Amino acid sequence: QVQVVESGGGLVQPGGSLRLSCAASGRIFSIDDMGWYRQAPGKQRELVAGVADGGRTTYADSVKGRFTISRDNAKNTVYLQMNSLEPEDTAVYYCNAVIRVFPLSPTTYWGQGTQVTVSS
Repeated sequence: QVQVVESGGGLVQPGGSLRLSCAASGRIFSIDDMGWYRQAPGKQRELVAGVADGGRTTYADSVKGRFTISRDNAKNTVYLQMNSLEPEDTAVYYCNAVIRVFPLSPTTYWGQGTQVTVSS
């Protein structure tokens, strides 16, 4: 009933930029928190950035000042603008959304992931 689909990953040189998008679709009543996580090979999945439905944002220390999360509630979409990318940012990036499908309780949905590779 609900799908969460990411786009925008790819290969970029160090210092470059990428913009990730994540759109939720289906029988959505409302969306609470939305966020981006990433998982590098051999490492645990970690929170990169999150944005609440009221607009409050949170960032991992490693990306503060370089990444910006935003959301368009009319489009059920969250974005991650990534600037000054570093090789350490290489990972699969996953979108996460807490979605209410009336009349059920909020449920966490994950996207399929998009690969971001930072390399010269």
